[in-house]
Amino acid sequence: MILQEFGLLLMSILASVAGQYFLKTGALKLGKVSAENAISHILSIITIPELVIGLMCYALGAIAYILILTRVNLSIVGPSIALSYVFSVILGYFVFREMIPFERVIGLGLIVCGVVLVVWQKSS
Repeated sequence: MILQEFGLLLMSILASVAGQYFLKTGALKLGKVSAENAISHILSIITIPELVIGLMCYALGAIAYILILTRVNLSIVGPSIALSYVFSVILGYFVFREMIPFERVIGLGLIVCGVVLVVWQKSS
């Protein structure tokens, strides 16, 4: 993967994580959904700026993902996007003060190791 391709991958991952941040922030404003308020909550999604920004971030991430798919094999890019899980947990910890149990840390380490193994290319 060359630098330009890595940049697209990173853009896709970061846009996805930014989208998750804004969706979580907007969801906190939206409040808990129940059977009684589900329809009104769904309709009010477009009135909460953070939710709209989050959806736009996801759209930008999808565009970057499509662009990288034109250049790199899905078998490399697909698993690499899993790094967004790692960044999401870190975001949850630092921004939303969510706890990270030890088992989750192990899982995140396995994800990182898996991505490294998938992208690793021996130089010829």
